Amino acid sequence: MWRLTTSEGGGPWLRSANSFLGRQVWEYNPDAGTAEDRAEVDKLRENFTKHRFQRKESQDLLLRLQYAKLNPLPANVPAVKLESSAEVNEQILSASLRRALNKYSTLQADDGHWPGDYSGILFIMPIIIFSLYVTGSLNTVLSPEHQHEILRYIYNHQNEDGGWGKQVLGPSTMFGSCFNYASLIILGEKLDVDNDGLAKGRSWILSHGSATAIPQWGKIWLSILGVYEWSGNNPIIPELWLLPDILPIHPGRFWCFTRLVYMSMAYLYGKRFVGPITPTILALREDLYDTPYEQINWDKARDSCAKEDLHYPRSRVQNILSGCLNKFVEPILNYWPANKLRSRALSNLMEHIHYEDETTNYVGKCPINKALNMICCWVENPNSDAFRQHLPRFYDYLWLSEDGMKAQVYDGCHNWEIAFIVQAYFSTNLIGEFGPTLQKAHEFMKKSQVLKNQPNYESYYRHRSKGAWALSTVDNGWSVSDCTAEVVKALLWLSKISPNLVGDPITQERLYDAIDCLLSFMNKDGTFSTYECKRTTSWLEVLNPSESFRKIVIDYPSVECTASALDALVIFKDMYPQHRSGEIEKCIKNASLFIEKSQRKDGAWYGTWGICFTYGTMFAVRGLVAAGRTYDNSYSIRKACSFLLSKQQITCGWGESNISSDIEDYVDSGNPIAVNTSFAMLALIYAGQLERDPAPVYKAAKLLVNMQLETGEFPQQEHVGCFNSSLYFNYANYRNLFPIMALGELRSRLLQNKN
Repeated sequence: MWRLTTSEGGGPWLRSANSFLGRQVWEYNPDAGTAEDRAEVDKLRENFTKHRFQRKESQDLLLRLQYAKLNPLPANVPAVKLESSAEVNEQILSASLRRALNKYSTLQADDGHWPGDYSGILFIMPIIIFSLYVTGSLNTVLSPEHQHEILRYIYNHQNEDGGWGKQVLGPSTMFGSCFNYASLIILGEKLDVDNDGLAKGRSWILSHGSATAIPQWGKIWLSILGVYEWSGNNPIIPELWLLPDILPIHPGRFWCFTRLVYMSMAYLYGKRFVGPITPTILALREDLYDTPYEQINWDKARDSCAKEDLHYPRSRVQNILSGCLNKFVEPILNYWPANKLRSRALSNLMEHIHYEDETTNYVGKCPINKALNMICCWVENPNSDAFRQHLPRFYDYLWLSEDGMKAQVYDGCHNWEIAFIVQAYFSTNLIGEFGPTLQKAHEFMKKSQVLKNQPNYESYYRHRSKGAWALSTVDNGWSVSDCTAEVVKALLWLSKISPNLVGDPITQERLYDAIDCLLSFMNKDGTFSTYECKRTTSWLEVLNPSESFRKIVIDYPSVECTASALDALVIFKDMYPQHRSGEIEKCIKNASLFIEKSQRKDGAWYGTWGICFTYGTMFAVRGLVAAGRTYDNSYSIRKACSFLLSKQQITCGWGESNISSDIEDYVDSGNPIAVNTSFAMLALIYAGQLERDPAPVYKAAKLLVNMQLETGEFPQQEHVGCFNSSLYFNYANYRNLFPIMALGELRSRLLQNKN
């Protein structure tokens, strides 16, 4: 059986900055578990496969099965289901919350964080498979048991039309279909009469234009794999990195995700690297095209993209630039003496790639740039220590659920979720009953702070990191503005509680480091982006070559990041008025103005990092209220309340489709979603709705109570995580923490009124 391990690691090729704290790895032991255990796991898997077209989201049931045995639930408060005539009161809320918190505390890992399935994007696992295959490492890293579960996952998420989407929630695309089909072939599946899944997958690809119509990232990866020609790609010029970094088009000024991914892509493009041409690759060359491979017009394929994948069409500026690069610049750079410049550019890129690998302990910023970096290290020296240190870190990205083994979008989101989880516990006013849980969470957050800057970080275009928190772990180490802000808020709240209950507070010195780092993220106008300040002008987005992803060139400021920072700084200023109060006051003022100016005419705020208007509006209202805005003195707050109340369903809840993010207009999901309902409830509670007309909030709370499962948890429904308005995925803990927070805030308000 499989078992999740946390905060473990060892061996000659694994390194860690803080003893692998937070590392999550699924391990297989053929002798573990009883026959009954294995039968239960098989039943969960069969049930998912049977209903996979009706419910695409897995429930993370294998984790829950393991933790139920490790942390048996104490006698639980009986479930409450409210009749239509019943009203919500403090007693009902208390019973619901105790059930939820008792169960939720059993899902906490020994190291203090809450592990979970942070997945939903269907092209990441193929990228990992491709990188291992071209470096001859596939069977070294992925055991037969791993490969069996990966096959299960790919087949489970094949759409009824035979294709695969680029994410679990979405229609079939050329990107997702080619990648997952190729992965199946590489893992040993055979295209024959007995494999209907493969046949349907190939049929979808060929009927939608073949792999020549795959978008840019797909073209690059298929070129690396050897099933697409490099001549069918628009140039990714390595020499761009040699420009003076003061120029706005220098890649060091791009958003860090884009910068890092295209950095290693540029290296592999400059090398024209192609993996071994094996019989498997030759077979894929036949399967993925409706024309013999040798007869494909790669010049024509270069500008081809399937309509299902085209979310960001190439601009006229790009077409002109690409034409010039293809016809003039690239041919010159491949011949003496200009090829000397190419050699220098590639050496420069490898220096940056090694820096990224070493400063992230070979975890990488994300699985995409990690996989690319590993190939680059292998191309440079297949026997290098750098290559070997990459291999065991792939396990950090693999997650197992009843739908199979998948690749996460990051190595976790520990710090982001744990900060909100602690805030959720606080909201209930029941923290005295859950001291051990909060103490473990408290210790995890304190140990997860990044304590120093990376060496020469500015030379490698990194932001400062001393005092920050990463999204996931210290080993990843990439500091994030809103993660830092939310953890600071949680730590400040914990510092007000007796150490006998929750442990010693963070030291003032480290808290000041956190605030100093948070302020360093502030843009000149008082706004906040994600990993760095905004470094260049927004017009450069016209150079976005991806075709599939929007808003990836610039680290744009967002309402959510700005509101999180604002909220934390307000609390900190009240508790520590002696530290940088003037700068903080100015930041609060400018951040509030940005949030108000970002509001749409209908009263909503667009959410960049979640689905979508309920999410963005919750953050915006929370930030504005922290800055002193109220329903009475703020037109923005009044408009926000009107918007949310206008979207409340006949069910009394809220449900928002991920299509909202695509079209930038509110789209109702048709059914209530517990997390969206919680977002809306929280915004209304923060805005003082209970003092004006509590009925909408009470009705929504009643719906949440009735949605609560017999286990005490809330249901896993549609994925509500969003990445830059382009990709949708799962935050495993949102299903519980936000309903707990919403019901907890309501309970606390009722208690205040009662007192």
